[in-house]
Amino acid sequence: MPRHHFTTLPALLAAALATLAPLPAAPPTGAGWNLAWNDEFEGSTMDTTKWRHWLPGARRNAVNSPSAVAVADGALTLSTYTSGGTHYTGMISSEDTYLYTYGYIEARIDYDSSPGMWSAFWMQSPTMGNPIGSPNSAGTEIDICEHRTIDGSGTNIDGIVVGNIHWDGYAAAHRSTGYTSPNLGLGTGYHVYGMEWTPTQQKFYINGVLRWTLNNNATNSPVSQRSEFIILSSEVDDSSTTWAGPIPAAGYGTLATTTTKIKVDYVRVYRRA
Repeated sequence: MPRHHFTTLPALLAAALATLAPLPAAPPTGAGWNLAWNDEFEGSTMDTTKWRHWLPGARRNAVNSPSAVAVADGALTLSTYTSGGTHYTGMISSEDTYLYTYGYIEARIDYDSSPGMWSAFWMQSPTMGNPIGSPNSAGTEIDICEHRTIDGSGTNIDGIVVGNIHWDGYAAAHRSTGYTSPNLGLGTGYHVYGMEWTPTQQKFYINGVLRWTLNNNATNSPVSQRSEFIILSSEVDDSSTTWAGPIPAAGYGTLATTTTKIKVDYVRVYRRA
């Protein structure tokens, strides 16, 4: 029979601690935060206790399909690809699993976009626009960051993202406000995008640096005061030539060959202690 090997208690504790995954880093806005919800995208499948495929089926000029969503090597990947003349993308959300109000949310994202499409990390109120004229209580769409390769004029904007707030629905009453980041080389490699949210203010961060502050004014810059869910998405739109340029004539390549992707290392939500 094998020989038993005895070690000291400190050595056993050190070995056990070495096998644990490191705790998520604290948010960049000071002490006093507790991690409330997160996904580190470990394993080989999307965690359906945290995310669901969102709005599956035809949307704009693509089909939202679970085939475009993958988890591997510690990251979530949403691929945009073309098969049989049809474009496919992926969208996931926490609408049925996790909503929250106020705190700090961040994601570490690698954007690899192409013309005719864009990817985003955002939040949505289930009652956005209902009622019209009450965006604080109805909630808003909070675009923490949206990335495109080119704009409608064909200008290369791969190094920037935009952040926007939309309210009062998407019809005639729709309103919005937002900002454009400096060129920070955001189309290459991973970067961290965060948003701190209080009843009166929303602060938007890139790599820990404050880039935009929205101070509540229900008339022209409302801050949502209701619970919202989290979304990670890619979209393709033939009519978006004024937004993201034209779709490539040859499409985006197959699922196996496409390089048009958004990769997400983690999403973390912190709440004040």
